[in-house]
Amino acid sequence: MTAPHQPSPTASIPAVGKAFPRHYYDQDALLSAFRKEWSKEHFNPSRLERLHRNVLVGGRHLALALEDYDQLETWGQANDAWIRVAQEVGAEAVRNALERAGLTVDDVDALITVTVTGVATPSLDARLMNRLGLRPEVRRMPIFGLGCVAGAAGISRATDYVVAHPDQVAVLLSVELCSLTLQRQDLSIPNLIATGLFGDGAAAVVVAGAERQAEGPQVLATRSVFYPDTEGVMGWDVSERGFGIVLSADVPKMVTDHLRGDVDSFLADHGLERDDIASWVCHPGGPKVLEAMEEGLELDPEALAVTWRSLREVGNLSSTSVLLVLQETMESHRPAPGSYGVVTAMGPGFCSELVLLRW
Repeated sequence: MTAPHQPSPTASIPAVGKAFPRHYYDQDALLSAFRKEWSKEHFNPSRLERLHRNVLVGGRHLALALEDYDQLETWGQANDAWIRVAQEVGAEAVRNALERAGLTVDDVDALITVTVTGVATPSLDARLMNRLGLRPEVRRMPIFGLGCVAGAAGISRATDYVVAHPDQVAVLLSVELCSLTLQRQDLSIPNLIATGLFGDGAAAVVVAGAERQAEGPQVLATRSVFYPDTEGVMGWDVSERGFGIVLSADVPKMVTDHLRGDVDSFLADHGLERDDIASWVCHPGGPKVLEAMEEGLELDPEALAVTWRSLREVGNLSSTSVLLVLQETMESHRPAPGSYGVVTAMGPGFCSELVLLRW
């Protein structure tokens, strides 16, 4: 163990809120629906079942009732559904976060929204200005395209904002409705995996500047790391049919090749080592990704227990997932005061984001 110095806090996180669409289905019901959908194709249903079972997801929330997905014949219709449901769950998540923090909409100075599953102009944050009754002078920052890394990256960008405005409060909202990106005609392995792995939901994080003296874990430092020439590892192929998944088998290798070095360098810059970290808030990218994290970071089997549970209970919600893990850690598994934590996620680019916390 090192004797770490005490980095100065740049922000704090008094609360995280969450919201899910009301439709929830266990994995057996979803698997049955996909079998029916693809029964007319030259398709091996045993392969579908094997892929769905291997992701270890027990059930997922969906933006729509199962039978309503048959009505989505175009990308435009799916995106219209995204705009409607994203406002519903997004507003609920923000209200939940503010209530947990003991704040109101009048306390919000900046609203940052992240998503990779739908597009809108006016953007989601603009539509929530009216729905939530936010002050007209609230600064809005919509961010699209960061994918799974955007939850952790959003905390970093919210922290950047309150470092510049230490007496203010920023709210980060992640809304991901992955089911509305369904590609029925795509029987590739990546799409079959995606239909078993990704779910729907929203999470909001309240980030307060240092002068607000808010409770909650303190943000001590953040770091972004981009890996050159890795654009083909993960993302979307966008066509007239909407968002087609790009999901390379190299994703776990990205973790193995890069994450330990990134984490060690980040911690060393603040006088810390991995043994100094009491809590790991990691994005539940899937079983192989989590196994690679455990191996690469040399973590105790219980270190990612909250992350594994989130994967089983609701699936991978892209940028929302790491925020759900943070919320559960804060509410039910809070580390000892003064101990250190790391929030980490990886995503399209390919890239990683790291956030150092002090509890």
